[in-house]
Amino acid sequence: RIPEFVARAFRTATSGRPGPVVLALPEDMLDETATVADAPPYTPTESYPAASQLTELDRLLAGAERPLALVGGARWDEPSWLALQRWAEANELPVAAVFRRQDRFDNEHRCYVGDVGIGINPALKQAIDAADLLIAIGCRLGDMTTGGYSLLRIPAPKQRLVHVHADPAELGRVFQPTLAINASPRGFAAGLATMKRTANPVWSGWCAELRAAYEAWQKPVNPPGALNLSVIVRALRERLPDDAIFTNGAGNFATWLHRFNRFRRLGTQAAPTSGSMGYGFPAAIAAKLRFPDRPVVAFTGDGDFMMTGQELATAMQFGANIVVLVVDNGMYGTIRMHQEREFPGRVHATALRNPDFAALAKAYGAFAAAVERTEDFMPAFERALAAGKPALLHLKLDPEAITPRQTLSEIRAAALGR
Repeated sequence: RIPEFVARAFRTATSGRPGPVVLALPEDMLDETATVADAPPYTPTESYPAASQLTELDRLLAGAERPLALVGGARWDEPSWLALQRWAEANELPVAAVFRRQDRFDNEHRCYVGDVGIGINPALKQAIDAADLLIAIGCRLGDMTTGGYSLLRIPAPKQRLVHVHADPAELGRVFQPTLAINASPRGFAAGLATMKRTANPVWSGWCAELRAAYEAWQKPVNPPGALNLSVIVRALRERLPDDAIFTNGAGNFATWLHRFNRFRRLGTQAAPTSGSMGYGFPAAIAAKLRFPDRPVVAFTGDGDFMMTGQELATAMQFGANIVVLVVDNGMYGTIRMHQEREFPGRVHATALRNPDFAALAKAYGAFAAAVERTEDFMPAFERALAAGKPALLHLKLDPEAITPRQTLSEIRAAALGR
């Protein structure tokens, strides 16, 4: 029955909401043999919207004054990604990406208005509250996207909600939609081609307003210290090609990348939605081995990097010539931030005694350099790109620069003043 179970495992892993599958083999059969025929190649199961559902979506959109689309999830490909952008452009529809799925829509497109999740732009949060129609495509509307299930009213949002998802179990799981469409991104994209264009939509000014708010949100800030991550991320955005891949783990350091970068192609962001520290570095190695001709940059924190830093040996062994940026503020920054916010001044077990990360990388044979000032970053980054081997830049960040919006001292002062 191995072919049966393997075929089922692959179909389960790639259909609906894709994910890992475990096959458990009884110990008493591990040394047995059997002669069986292979199963036919598997194919993922696609689901498509009904014509009546597309008609209803047309009707809801035509009756809206402030519509907003949220896009995310898995199983997107280039044709479906482009189809969604054509539909949004034809209808002047503002589109936001959900948490760590910013590459599901071209961030340079005039209809893109930002990302929904940790560190959301306050203007975008207000827009979601003011919207009269939300169209969620491919995303689960889970904890991170909805701000701990506080962004929308439960169980019935005050906005009319259209929820499109490949897994029927996600539809109505928490939020009851006005229109539920069980369709994969590819299936839904095929349906979009049949929909009518909304002529002279009343919300075109709304789309332009939200885009302007997004662009204002992306302007560099002035955090404490000699190293400004907002300027560095913007410089990376301008230097690297559209198909460059960015990866990151979990921590406050990642908010600088999410806020100030613009993801311009599908498949350029690899980041955990589950708070997995240590994810970014091995993800970058895998991405570089899969796409050796594309630049791959791993954004990591100091505590984050220490979870999987030994994979430098893997990168060297297999020639995964990535560039790793280790943002070192000497602490578990996210936990320290929450300590100051909830228990100001009561700091416990968040300080880190870090190694010299550049020296550590050199011990593995990688290129490495320490960067303490903003103006020194791009010259070091160019040397790292040209090194012809894995490279690491040790970015020494002022501990006060804990978020783009607030310093550590400001968070403590606000908590003490409550």
